[in-house]
This record gives sequence, structure tokens and C-alpha cells, in this order.
Amino acid sequence: MQRLYRDMKHVVVVAVLILVVVDPPAALAAKHVVGGSQGWDTSADLSSWASGQTFEVGDQLVFRYTPGFHSVVELPSQKEYEKCEMSGALDSMNGGTSVVKLDKPGTRYFTCGTLGHCDQGMKVKIKVVASNDSASSKSPSTASVASSTPASASTSSASVNCVRASSVSIALFLAIGWFGMV
Repeated sequence: MQRLYRDMKHVVVVAVLILVVVDPPAALAAKHVVGGSQGWDTSADLSSWASGQTFEVGDQLVFRYTPGFHSVVELPSQKEYEKCEMSGALDSMNGGTSVVKLDKPGTRYFTCGTLGHCDQGMKVKIKVVASNDSASSKSPSTASVASSTPASASTSSASVNCVRASSVSIALFLAIGWFGMV
């Protein structure tokens, strides 16, 4: 039984190390709650919220809203975004919580599909940077990243980088600790 327990520890340690070493972007990805503490709503200043963020490849956008009252529509270009033209939408989500993975650099455009909400400003433009390019462009005084809970929606990018690094550090600490116990 003790050998089985020791073997299980080895499997867990190897799995953690693989996650951290082989796929660090996944281990370091941030979740941005769109609109911060106000969420995806007509009352949120989505342009200001987005301008204070740094979105990296591998991060996720989390849209939280009232289903049936709001939705999330991804638009193909700046032109459709400016005109609130949704006929060529790339995707439409309406479940109340929608998660979008940012899988490549570039600009993405989102709006609410409810009639009139886009014209009222319920839309957001997201500029995604490659994760290795964004490290030098972040500044603790100008960038912030939303947490996964709306109540504490903004922290400085230095704090998020610390949290990202802490997650990796904790995983490595646990792995090293388990090796020492075996």
C-alpha cells in the first residue's frame, strides 16, 4: 500500500511538471471578467475597462450576464463593430456565462445581441498580444487584469504576474516537496 501511495505521488509530480514545463501559457493564463465588477451590462464602461487590460494569447474572456436579457455576439471586423451590424456574426452565446479563449494575436470584437444594446455602447474591442510580446509592454501603473470574481475585478498587472508566477511556484514547490517525501 505504501508503495502504491509513493507511485501515485510520482505520477502527480510528473503531471504537474509536464503542465508547467510543456504548456506554461496554460498554467499562466488569466481570466478577464468582461466589464469588471459590473459585468457584461449596458451600465458598464466597457471601452475604459478594456483599455486598462492586457490580453494575452491563452487568456480567457468571461462574460457574465442575465440570460434572456443579454447575449454575446462576436463580430468579424471593425466595420461591423462600429455599425453594430450583426448579420455576419462569427459566434453568438446566450447562456449567462460565456467563456472565450483568446487563441491568437489580433483584435476581436464583441457586442450584445439584444436590440439597441450595441447602440447604447454594450460592445467591446479586445486587442490580443502574443504572450512573449506583452511582458515588456505591461506597466503596473497603467495595466490591470480582472480576476475571475466580479467583486474584486481589477488588480494591477504586477499582482497578476505575481499570481501567475505564484501558481507555477506553488506547483514546483509541491512537486519538489513530494520528491523529498518519497
